[in-house]
Amino acid sequence: MADWDLKKLHILRTLQERGTVTATAEALHMTPSAVSQQLTGLARTLGVTLLEAHGRRVRLTDAAQLVLRHAEAVFAELERADAELLGHLRGEAGQVRVGAFATAVPALVVPAVQELRRSHPGLSVAVREAEAEAAYELLAHGSVDLALSLAAHAPTPRDPRFSRVELLADPLDVALPAGHRLAAAPELRLADLADEPWIFGSSGPWSQITTTVCESAGFVPEQAHAAADWSAIWAMVAAGMGVALVPRMAMAGGVGGAGEGPAGESRAGEGRARGEAAAGGVALRVLRADRPRRHVIAAVRRGAEGAPGLARVLAALRQAAAAQAPEDPTVQSS
Repeated sequence: MADWDLKKLHILRTLQERGTVTATAEALHMTPSAVSQQLTGLARTLGVTLLEAHGRRVRLTDAAQLVLRHAEAVFAELERADAELLGHLRGEAGQVRVGAFATAVPALVVPAVQELRRSHPGLSVAVREAEAEAAYELLAHGSVDLALSLAAHAPTPRDPRFSRVELLADPLDVALPAGHRLAAAPELRLADLADEPWIFGSSGPWSQITTTVCESAGFVPEQAHAAADWSAIWAMVAAGMGVALVPRMAMAGGVGGAGEGPAGESRAGEGRARGEAAAGGVALRVLRADRPRRHVIAAVRRGAEGAPGLARVLAALRQAAAAQAPEDPTVQSS
């Protein structure tokens, strides 16, 4: 196979455009003898005659025209590669892989992706749902570029492997049966529910968050029922079987997918749950005095935070987090 030297092909292409060796040399800031030497070397490498005398000038042979026809396709591909690489360097192209827990996908990741499609259509985001703790394992192993998790299950800020950014302090509201004696009580506090039967997961992040929040309010919640997803939790509350904490982001996002709760959250399930709230009777109360929250963290491998594409995704996630529901909405009930 012939050695297609791009520099020499560029000289031949310039000669075709300028018409003379002297004009070609001036355009390329070379000497005429250097131009002639380069073209002679190219002809020798390709095994064809590229130039023929035509009076005091030279003319490209049919073989030279054939060579240039194919060279133009190569130059065009290189131009496209340069443009794509420049876009990548500016964070306008390429792919960023995001690992996120269930409720973060519809509430944060999807709005961020929609915004990026509008503002930077060349930048793609690949989403992988993962449990809050597992997202960091994927990040450490290089399977994702950015992990969304809960602070309670994130490595400490001193972990040298990661850089962390707090995206959202997600308020936790309490779900009560609509006919509950405290459903309409003014200034409801968690401590008022110390003797109530509670519904939460038997293990995992949501179980730990519920017990930690209640303990901070001065009591250990009595777990009457262990639920597998938000639809189950909501249905049991509606049936008067107990009370439960509900993350605001989960309700705002219409969440779904296995991963965050004891046995995951179901998108279709939560959609049903919201319908059951209206039909079966659930009062969703804001705990203004206690203000319990769970903290959503974004993390990248340390040193990668300056990558333009990753920075654009982080900015879009911050924008999505800022657009979440106000911290203290009006009391919702059915």
